[in-house]
Amino acid sequence: MIDTEAQDLLEMPGDWTRALAVVAHPDDLEYGCAAAVAAWTDAGKEVTYVLATRGEAGIDTLAPDVCGPLREREQRDSAAVVGVETVDFLDHRDGVIEYGLGLRRDIAAAIRRHRPELVITLNHRDTWGGGPGAPWNTPDHLAVGRATLDAAADAGNRWIFPELTEEGLDPWNGVRWVAVAASSTPTHAVDAGPGLDRAIRSLLCHRAYIEALTDEEPEAYVRDFLTAATSRAAGRFGDRPAVTFELFAR
Repeated sequence: MIDTEAQDLLEMPGDWTRALAVVAHPDDLEYGCAAAVAAWTDAGKEVTYVLATRGEAGIDTLAPDVCGPLREREQRDSAAVVGVETVDFLDHRDGVIEYGLGLRRDIAAAIRRHRPELVITLNHRDTWGGGPGAPWNTPDHLAVGRATLDAAADAGNRWIFPELTEEGLDPWNGVRWVAVAASSTPTHAVDAGPGLDRAIRSLLCHRAYIEALTDEEPEAYVRDFLTAATSRAAGRFGDRPAVTFELFAR
């Protein structure tokens, strides 16, 4: 058996121009990917965000009709910090996203619309980490991550969701990779160092959510979390802080 935790992480491919990140909630990308996104946009690459929900069920003390618009604003502000200009929302219900044809269709439509070479999503497996006692993942993350992997292929097949073609969204076979962030079995990484300060500011834009999540001072909480998260795999990436991905080639 190959010990994947002992293997060096490879550099993420750089020969692409457009990426589409598809996740369930506001802040999903900021809890890990934002430093990589900052590096990519600095290099002149175009990154677009698609969120399945507006995170309206994420703050216990705020009703969904108040929370959703607030978290949408926080997400748009957060994306702008790392150079992302376009943030789209699919308007699935927070907390009860269902894997199925409707979700696959919506994500396939987004892929056809934005025509990325790289698609990014979040851990779609049952737990965060593979060891005993690892925290349980949420149903929303599982559904969106799995549907994104499937939709990357759906987007290129004109006979799956043919109504998309009728709506003017032609098939797109240009997805070359799907990268899964926060995977327990990463294969590739991006140097988080150059973009780390912007990643911290990006996550801090989700202040309402963070203040409801922890009693810690937000700046200290965010800096400590992201510094620790990007340091975990440094030994496998030339002692550089790393945003890690499990990369699937298509």
